[in-house]
Amino acid sequence: MKTTRAILLTCLAALMNTASAADLKLGIIGLDTSHCTAFTKCLNDATAPNHVAGAKVVAAVKTFSPDIESSASRVEQYTTELRDKWGVEIVGSIAELLPKVDAVLIESVDGRPHLEQARPVIAAGKPLFIDKPIGGTLRDVVEIFRLAKAAGVPVFSSSVYRFYPSMVELKKAPIGELRSAISYGPAHLEPHHPDLFWYGVHPTEALFAVMGQGCESVVRTTSPDTDTVVGIWSGGRTGILHGLRTKALPHKVTVFGTTNFAEQTKVPHDYAPLVAEIVKFFQTKQPPVAAEETIEMFAFMEAADESKRRGGQPVKLSEVLEKARK
Repeated sequence: MKTTRAILLTCLAALMNTASAADLKLGIIGLDTSHCTAFTKCLNDATAPNHVAGAKVVAAVKTFSPDIESSASRVEQYTTELRDKWGVEIVGSIAELLPKVDAVLIESVDGRPHLEQARPVIAAGKPLFIDKPIGGTLRDVVEIFRLAKAAGVPVFSSSVYRFYPSMVELKKAPIGELRSAISYGPAHLEPHHPDLFWYGVHPTEALFAVMGQGCESVVRTTSPDTDTVVGIWSGGRTGILHGLRTKALPHKVTVFGTTNFAEQTKVPHDYAPLVAEIVKFFQTKQPPVAAEETIEMFAFMEAADESKRRGGQPVKLSEVLEKARK
């Protein structure tokens, strides 16, 4: 006869197996960024302090970009860790990956292949998260969301900056009506991408997290170490991005309202808030960031590039969006 302790352990094991069976099976495309291993650890390691329950990475496709050093030099390391440490099956193609998973994360560090990687995922009807930058051009970003909408497939992309607890608290700050904001953070350049797409996407995402949609035009001032982009939002609101390329690379947002101002507090670097949003998205099929906001955010960065090309002249977002949609 089983003891009471044995019965309890048997019940507990059954509950754990039931929870495990309910986990979504996730696939990764692109193994050339630390996000692959960091996200997988959050999901697959139930003992991790920042563990996110509800999904497991079970399979991945090893893709990388030979012409980007940070991609080509690290892909073998990350592939080995996923396979040997986390038990992720490495498959030879996206077509082989798709039947094995419920949802997909495109993690290729290079934004240029994202559109072609997304096509078969969308065609298969799999919910899709695309890591930053969602595309290598504004035209690619527009096309990804067009395809997703036409197929009725949920897609979203975001930087972790948007979901830090300190950002969530900042948006609740009692400042009256928001009138302006300043976001600063790293903005390293990569020659195959528009200037801000590569790393400036992070502080740009933080700026849009507080300002929301409605940016109408931008002006950019640039120097070897710094970019400053001033955006004019509807109703006369102002959003300022400071992109930094010095060794000191903090990131923070300050908001100014009609009655007060508030500043984001410092937070430890942790991917868990974003991973939790990704899992919730895969479960509910409801993107936490609207496609229209993500498209506008990339139009902001493309308009900033165009302003640079024109010597710092103002550029309307509607102009670059019209060009991208042709």
